[in-house]
Amino acid sequence: MKSKILSSLLFWIVVAIVLGIVCSLFFPEWLARVFVTFNGLFSNFLGFFVPVLIFALIAPAIAGLGKGAGKWLGVTAGIAYASTIISGLIAWGTASALYPSLLGDRTLNTDVADPEAGGLSPFFEVEMPAPFAVMSALLLAFVIGIAMTAVKSDNMYRVLDELQNVILKVVTSFVIPLLPIYIFGTFLNLGMNDNFGSTMAAFGTVLLLSVVMTLVIILLLYVVAGIIAGRNPITALGNMLPAYFTALGTSSSAATIPVTYASTLKNKVDENVAGFVVPLCATIHLSGSMMKITLYALAIVYMGHMDVSAGQILGFLLLLGIMMVAAPGVPGGAIMAAVGLLQSNLGFDESAISLMIAAYIVVDSFGTAANVTGDGAIALIVNRFAAGRIQGYQLEDETRELDDASPSTPTSRVESGSTRA
Repeated sequence: MKSKILSSLLFWIVVAIVLGIVCSLFFPEWLARVFVTFNGLFSNFLGFFVPVLIFALIAPAIAGLGKGAGKWLGVTAGIAYASTIISGLIAWGTASALYPSLLGDRTLNTDVADPEAGGLSPFFEVEMPAPFAVMSALLLAFVIGIAMTAVKSDNMYRVLDELQNVILKVVTSFVIPLLPIYIFGTFLNLGMNDNFGSTMAAFGTVLLLSVVMTLVIILLLYVVAGIIAGRNPITALGNMLPAYFTALGTSSSAATIPVTYASTLKNKVDENVAGFVVPLCATIHLSGSMMKITLYALAIVYMGHMDVSAGQILGFLLLLGIMMVAAPGVPGGAIMAAVGLLQSNLGFDESAISLMIAAYIVVDSFGTAANVTGDGAIALIVNRFAAGRIQGYQLEDETRELDDASPSTPTSRVESGSTRA
């Protein structure tokens, strides 16, 4: 039992979070900057690697869909968009019900320090440009995958099979073992950041509410997914905890894809369904981000006594659900995609935008964690109808234990499996 706990990725992630917070209280700056430097290098590597990972997982899955590619793509995108919009509507209802009592007569204070500017700087940086952007990887995977359903090329399938195996080997042997160190550095830097205090003072109540509501939306998603898929929602949610805590440390849906994929497999989701849904939803499903942005925006509207109609808010939510699809799965991507709508639809000025960005960054990881955990719920729903209908590439059973791989002794192995029917 003890060895199983020590070899669990979830255990090491929790340890990394706790140690990062504790060590921030007494670490000298020079030592903390060593970990910040590592985080910068590892983050840049993830920026380079994630588009390739998305392509390697989605292209064969799309090809395996055959003539039904458009159908399952549409179903998944529709579920993700509905989840994101419903999250926004719940946030709107929550704000309308609670803000009069929570915020009372508070006025808007936009004099906050930039949280990112308060963090420690690395000793050096190494740029690692990605071969293509995340959205480009997604589109390329769709184009090639759909084209392969018409042009039945055994050679192309073998190439994608080998590419997928190579990429997943990098995941199991390099990315996952280093994640606890990366998460430790993130929370260490967070704890030593002096600029978070001003944001918490100006927006503290709303920040805490947003964290609670991201947990509520996760529970709702798994209750619905459990009913549709016939699974115990608590068990399914428990299997996704490694993905949740990893996202807390990375603040990136894209960087968490390997762990989300492994956690989804533990819920007995078909491997080809998981390989299709998880990378896709990492880009298009942002229910947690929608919850946070809506709560923050409406708090500013309330405290700033802004004249915004219900129609404007509804239009903002519907457009935001589309605009955030263009947000890369990287820290702060969703709020950057929302800036234009905040200005044009809700009339936010520069000071209000600055407060929105600062508040979002302070608890960015909680929205990201809700996003990726929700991806697992969507995978359960799609699996209920698509399991066995997506004939892609199978991964050997060891891949199901990605989250059990020890950070120091990864043992997972990826092998070539069944061929396309």
